[in-house]
Amino acid sequence: MAVKINTQTGMIEISNDVIATVVGGAVTDVFGIVGMASKKQIKDNITEILRKENYSRGVVVRQEENGIAVDVYTIVSYGTKISEVSRNVQEKVKYNLETLLGVKANSVNVFVQGVRVLPD
Repeated sequence: MAVKINTQTGMIEISNDVIATVVGGAVTDVFGIVGMASKKQIKDNITEILRKENYSRGVVVRQEENGIAVDVYTIVSYGTKISEVSRNVQEKVKYNLETLLGVKANSVNVFVQGVRVLPD
């Protein structure tokens, strides 16, 4: 599945893997996020933090009438306020999708899959 944007000169198609990579990059830049988690915890092992090349395993993109809906699976750092970190993730993802890809995100759902204690 891909997002299709009609312009005056033709059609632009953006694949879900590209969207997932942009979303994953935005999420990992937010303070308090340790990394991305897999959306399939049991199959992929919950303790695994996804690398850049696997961000699509931690992001679900669904097409809607006037944009897209994004589900993000994250691992949060211990000692941070989870609600605040999640709100920052939502804002950053929406901003990056609109500025980098020209795609409107109707909703960004953040699922916290775990909390990690980072070594000093």
